[in-house]
Amino acid sequence: MNELAVSGIKIENLIYEVRGKQVMFDSDLAKLYQCANGTKSLNLAVKRHINRFPERFMFQLTKEEYCNLKFQSETSSWDGYGGVRKLPYVFTEQGVAMLATVLRTEVAEEISIKIMDAFVAMRKFIASNTLESRVSNIETKLIDYDHKFEVIFEKMDNEKVHHLFFDGQIYDAYSLLCDILNEARDSIILIDNYLDKSILDVLAKIDKSVFVITKNINQKDLEMYKKQHQNIKIKCDNSFHDRFIIIDKKILYHCGASFKDLGNKCFAINKMENKEILENLLDKIGG
Repeated sequence: MNELAVSGIKIENLIYEVRGKQVMFDSDLAKLYQCANGTKSLNLAVKRHINRFPERFMFQLTKEEYCNLKFQSETSSWDGYGGVRKLPYVFTEQGVAMLATVLRTEVAEEISIKIMDAFVAMRKFIASNTLESRVSNIETKLIDYDHKFEVIFEKMDNEKVHHLFFDGQIYDAYSLLCDILNEARDSIILIDNYLDKSILDVLAKIDKSVFVITKNINQKDLEMYKKQHQNIKIKCDNSFHDRFIIIDKKILYHCGASFKDLGNKCFAINKMENKEILENLLDKIGG
């Protein structure tokens, strides 16, 4: 079997069997995904999106499970848990795939593909060999996985389509706004008739070109912003009623509330899949 490796690390060697499931350690995944603060960054990203990680995607080892695994393996994976003050989390195949949607590292997508390819390669290798020649304790469960990774990612994409917030969910609303803006690779178009300093504060952290269409913004705040940041262009236009975000001229979101009022009342943010609507809106804007 052609083993897949990242920086000399063989991904297949990082897969273990616990509770009848094939899993990978949070510490190993943090290294592969090049998380800035290692395992701490990875687990923090998971905590922020914990609703996407049910127990079948991720669980914490018991002390007995940890000791059994450590006894069976002599690898560097165990170095970070010498005192076992905090037992590690492990991620199933589905959980590993889900990580690509919450991590912001530059290599997240590339590494996720490599890990998926490793699972698929192992599955093909196991299927092509006899029972006597099958390797380790990984193969049985892997053969049983009939789900395609395309289906997994389609389900994850569907989770991003519709969001409903209730009165008082200010942090959650702004967190989603930041997540949407951070999807951009090149450009952002923001349409909202009423923008204030709170939105400028968000845009100041976005290292992308931002085109804002609005009819009402505090000019003093804008002038002070432009003295330090050059990523924003403003167009005064009173022809829009609804609020929109366009990411890279390819992805369109519709918001039921002004961005400055997110979380103050019940509202929704929806991803609009209709390409014709997006094209018509871009024509209207002149983009």
